[in-house]
Amino acid sequence: MNTATQATLHQSRSIERIVQGIATSDGAGVSLTRVLTGKLQRRLDPFLMLDAFGSDDPDDYIAGFPDHPHRGFETITYMLHGRMRHRDSAGHEGLLQNGGMQWMVAGRGAIHSEIPEQEEGVMEGFQLWLNLPAQTKMAEPWYRDFPSETIPQYVTQNGVTVRVIAGSSNGVAGAMTREITEPLYLDIHVPAGAEFSSAIPQTHNAFIYVYRGAVQVGDTRVEAQRMGILSNTEGADGITLTATEDARLILIAGKPLNEPIVQYGPFVMNTQQEISQALDDFRSGRFA
Repeated sequence: MNTATQATLHQSRSIERIVQGIATSDGAGVSLTRVLTGKLQRRLDPFLMLDAFGSDDPDDYIAGFPDHPHRGFETITYMLHGRMRHRDSAGHEGLLQNGGMQWMVAGRGAIHSEIPEQEEGVMEGFQLWLNLPAQTKMAEPWYRDFPSETIPQYVTQNGVTVRVIAGSSNGVAGAMTREITEPLYLDIHVPAGAEFSSAIPQTHNAFIYVYRGAVQVGDTRVEAQRMGILSNTEGADGITLTATEDARLILIAGKPLNEPIVQYGPFVMNTQQEISQALDDFRSGRFA
């Protein structure tokens, strides 16, 4: 574990808007909260969706996500608690466990399943959809598991623990990097009363999602199970927040693609014609 000195920011971003997620279900009836919905895709480009799931009731998660297709984007699944088995049509298989992360590039097409390997206890985590640029939407599918111990983390001088899933924070490089969208993905644990700062490129759209406790960003309090969309204020070079009680949150930022977004369920392309082709390819068995 690294010890890091927090960035000294010129100006922190503020909270532009608080968003409450929508309770829904997906897969074979898994209960979850859809935090980033289609209505926010343009504002939070390059991110397409964020689902938060968490329950100690097996009926909420036991059926999992049987075989389903994707094309045109990447999925990042981060597991706080629980065990989930991944299998896909490209021959990849892995077990996602406490504190681990899996990164999948659906590219031109992948069919995969995510099935819990537990019958009791808490299952909790997040799935984030990251858009692919037009030039790589039809790339070969790719997949990698990151066990918890391989995700870099650091502790600040005032006791804030930060896990760097993607990008870089306070000089610590994360488990993954992407060239074009340059995502930043942090899991931040802040003791009550502690302050945390991290740089965010001014080019990036960004948001936080608090999943325990509450934090203060400028004049705005963000409570548990709420997303705070960060302003794109000119001159703001990051975020400074303070925990009003012991808090845990994720911070996500990325460079927008500024390309057309056409989504039909699990397919995200740039034109309606490409969506029609994706449907035809899937029905004809031409996915990987």
